[in-house]
This record gives sequence, structure tokens and C-alpha cells, in this order.
Amino acid sequence: MRLEGKTAIVTGGGSGFGAGIAAKFAAEGAHVFVADINGDAATKVAAEIGGEALIVDVADNASVEAMAKTVLGRGDLDILVNNAGITHLPKPMEDVTEEEFDRVLMVNAKSVFLTARHFVPAMKAAGKGAILNVASTAGISPRPNLNWYNASKGWMNTATKTMAVELAPAGLRVNALAPVAGDTPLLKSFMGGDTPEIRAKFLSSIPIGRFSTPEDMGNAACFLCSDEASMVTGVIMEVDGGRCI
Repeated sequence: MRLEGKTAIVTGGGSGFGAGIAAKFAAEGAHVFVADINGDAATKVAAEIGGEALIVDVADNASVEAMAKTVLGRGDLDILVNNAGITHLPKPMEDVTEEEFDRVLMVNAKSVFLTARHFVPAMKAAGKGAILNVASTAGISPRPNLNWYNASKGWMNTATKTMAVELAPAGLRVNALAPVAGDTPLLKSFMGGDTPEIRAKFLSSIPIGRFSTPEDMGNAACFLCSDEASMVTGVIMEVDGGRCI
């Protein structure tokens, strides 16, 4: 019960890593708001873990503002997890359309700005809280043909460190997780297909020999957002089976 009595939001909590983080938080005693653009998915996960579902488009200011009013109207927010993310399909950088580029940067980068804008003032006023950004090994050791996705996750790493430095005096900690690809709905997009041969090739670059799982992410997130990590801020924790070594 490391998170007993705490309130958390997990964006993109309706599937994949977000669902794993939400489940772990709930198991450790937190009240979890499962926020997702897919209302059915958010409702399903929330029902499974005893949390609450919120429908939100993290790339839209009005939608994030409405989420903040709902959550903060109930009390303080202790943990904010910026997990929602998307990618473009693997292709040469010049072949990515402007629409694809804009969507990746809106969901992966602008969303962090928007949640900070609407939640940080209240968290600073409370003098406590943990923010966790879900980055990627792509922002540390990028692969070809995912150029603008890689760049968005590099942005996430820099944003995390900057936020950590600025918010530390106010009592807030900010960290990030950098998973290797997981067996989640985005896996096929990352790999450019999903066959045994493609999986084998991808896994050959991970020393531990498997993908990151939602449970891996939940365990790491729980530590970073718990009081056990009270001296940890500005860290980009690689949850990648050695991929970035």
C-alpha cells in the first residue's frame, strides 16, 4: 500500500502501459482516474481496478482543462502520469506527412504542456506531488525511420529534466520512464508489421530478450511516484532490458 491515500491520473490509461500503471497504482492503494480518448477502454480499465474513467483528448486545451476541473474539484492531485502517446508508421523522415507530424507532436509533447498548465498550479499550492512522463528508448538511442517520433521522445526527456529543476523548490518531483517497445496496441506501428520474423529481429536488440510489459512499467512507475523515491527527480529511468547499453 505504498500509494495509500493518494490520488492519481494516468493519461492513455485505457490500454497498454497506461493500463498497467493504473492497475499497479490501484493495487498499491491509490484512487486512480483512468483518462483516455477511448471512453469504452477507460471505463473497462477503471471498472477492473476500482478507479474512475475520464474521457479526454490530451492534445486539446479545453478537454484537458475540463479534466482538471473535474479532478481538482474533488481535492488535491498527488500523482500525474503523462502516458498518452502515438507514433507515425516507420518510413523515411521526408515521407512523413505534415498531418502525421503535427499529431505526434500534439499528443506526445503538447499534452505535457497542457497538463502542466492546468495541474501544476494546484500541485504547487499543495506543496507536494509527483509527475511521471512516459518517454521511450527512442529518445535516447533512436532507430531509423521513426525520426519525428524519436524527436518527440527526446523532447520529453528534456522537458522532464527542466520541469524537475523548476518544480523542485515547490515540493514537486518529475521523472520519466524510457521503455523499449512493449506488446501493446502500438507495437505493430513501431515495428512496421508484426510477424515472427520481425519480432525476432526486434528482440535481438534487447539483451534480456523480451519486450517491456505493462507490469514492468507499473512497478517502475510505482517506485518513482511513491515516497520511497523522495530524493529522486529529473531521472529518465530505462525500463528496456538493456536496449540502450
